Amino acid sequence: MGNDVVVPPGPAGRRHRLLILAVLCTSILVVSMDVTIINVALPALVTDLQASITELQWTVDAYTVVLACFLMLAGATADRIGRRRVFRAGLVLFGTGSLLCSLAPTVGWLIGARVVQALGGAMLNPVAMSIITNVFTDLRERARAIGVWGAMVGISLGVGPVLGGLLVDTVGWRSVFWVNVPVVAVAWVLTTRLVPESRAARPRRADPVGQLLVVALLGSTVAAVIEGPRLGWTSGAVTGLAVTAVVALAGLLVWERRHPEPLVELRFFGSVPFTSATVIAVCAFASFGSLLFLAALYLQDVRGLSALQAGLMLLPAAVATTVVAPLAGRMVATRGARLPLVLGGTAMVAVALTFSQLSAGTPLWVVLVAHGVFGCGFALLNPPITNTAVNGMPPERAGVAAAVASTSRQAGQSFGVAVSGTVVATAAGTVAGVATAWAVVVPLTVAVVVLGLLGTTARAHASAARVAASFPPAASPARAG
Repeated sequence: MGNDVVVPPGPAGRRHRLLILAVLCTSILVVSMDVTIINVALPALVTDLQASITELQWTVDAYTVVLACFLMLAGATADRIGRRRVFRAGLVLFGTGSLLCSLAPTVGWLIGARVVQALGGAMLNPVAMSIITNVFTDLRERARAIGVWGAMVGISLGVGPVLGGLLVDTVGWRSVFWVNVPVVAVAWVLTTRLVPESRAARPRRADPVGQLLVVALLGSTVAAVIEGPRLGWTSGAVTGLAVTAVVALAGLLVWERRHPEPLVELRFFGSVPFTSATVIAVCAFASFGSLLFLAALYLQDVRGLSALQAGLMLLPAAVATTVVAPLAGRMVATRGARLPLVLGGTAMVAVALTFSQLSAGTPLWVVLVAHGVFGCGFALLNPPITNTAVNGMPPERAGVAAAVASTSRQAGQSFGVAVSGTVVATAAGTVAGVATAWAVVVPLTVAVVVLGLLGTTARAHASAARVAASFPPAASPARAG
């Protein structure tokens, strides 16, 4: 594709730019919702498809693991062959995967279709951010656009469980996937008409070996955790998966050091702020994934709520996330990353400790309040995670650093679901399993507080400056001609 769509500069093109932002946000909203919307449908899958706990874990993690594996590849490919082209291909894949999910006759079919969905989703998330950066050239306009973009996380957290619960109770679980198809179809048409094509002036080289090693590392690790209770922790299959993960990690560390433009830039990890932000992202989103997965099981299986009622019980978390996220951004701008990281982590510690004492008789108002507190804590963490990851990095490397942080978010959510589901599967009952799973989450939330303190010191910032100085300046991106 050439530059057959042009966005006029200045006020004349403002309406055009806002329309592009609306299309991008709508597209990413359905991708984000599919992380949350499926959770309230899990008990229905048990009834309709006779899904086991292991299969429920795979239904959620097939989506998030694939997202984590291919986010960076999708962004680099879009820089090389065209961002609009990749974004449109992602819409087609996501819509096709959604349609296949809605037709699934078995859990295996559903899990496979979720992989197709996620491949499309991975082509949308990082590419949309690149399109926003390319279209909104004015720094103030760009900052506001990114702020609207960030609000989609809170909105998806709120809309996903409630809409999913309503659809499951009134139409059936298959309808949670039907709703995506017309949305992405309209988005494809509008993307073709509104979004300009663009590419990087000097795209990064492909790193297929690094990509394969990342897939092997994340996929085998999550698979080992999920399949351990079913196959046995000392079984040949689980042992093989664990060995594959170790070998993939070792190979990744060796290969990426030698590649001139690696998929995962290992030098970033010499920056204490970057490393702390990456680990915080894993811990925070593992806690978030656990919340969504465990809430569906506890509220519907233990407390007997309907899917819609369970979705409404998560609404305080969504409202808190939507309200607090912009405040967290301002806090980072005026006070730095430390305060929101520590406050957010502390709030999540309190919730994890509270839920580790859950029983069948815990008052539902306690659960509601805890969800709201968790939403506040989670919202406080998102802006400083990205800010801390890119802190001190050269501008031309900030996008790559942010991509690693995004990958860490998805990987963390996958691990959270894998570990939580495994704990529940091996417990004497659902109530005991949910409480024990939250006890496992407690140290993750404590790690957020500790790393929030360690990653924001003067010595930590100095390490980021040293890493930044080790990179030569790169060419700035340009529009496709």
